[in-house]
Amino acid sequence: MTYKIKSLTAAAVLLSGLSASPALAGGSFSITLNPQNHEQEQLMRAGLIAAGIANEMSKQGGIKQNGFGNAAGILQNGFGNHGILVQDGNGHNGTIQQHGNNHAYGLFQFGKNTNGHVVQNGYGQTGTTFQFGW
Repeated sequence: MTYKIKSLTAAAVLLSGLSASPALAGGSFSITLNPQNHEQEQLMRAGLIAAGIANEMSKQGGIKQNGFGNAAGILQNGFGNHGILVQDGNGHNGTIQQHGNNHAYGLFQFGKNTNGHVVQNGYGQTGTTFQFGW
């Protein structure tokens, strides 16, 4: 119980600092998810493949942009890799590099002016990042 109270207090302090900034100051925040076991990895990989299909991407993934001034790239060296990069808004910059085999990653950027760059080396890494900018 004490642990939960300390966690909630720390979260409240962190969030109160976010609301103190002027709304027009500009900024961004990111949420990155990495699976902790094989079942989570398989579920995330299936979700990324489904997101790729929903966005009319190939089996290896792809890029979908909606907005102006966005830059995106995916580099894949190996087999069985799947990368999704979605940018919705303006001024985003994002890349995914996959070296090795059986990687899966989704980079989703919303709002404006976010920067995200992912490198996966080796075998079978999976993850997702959501970025929001204003």
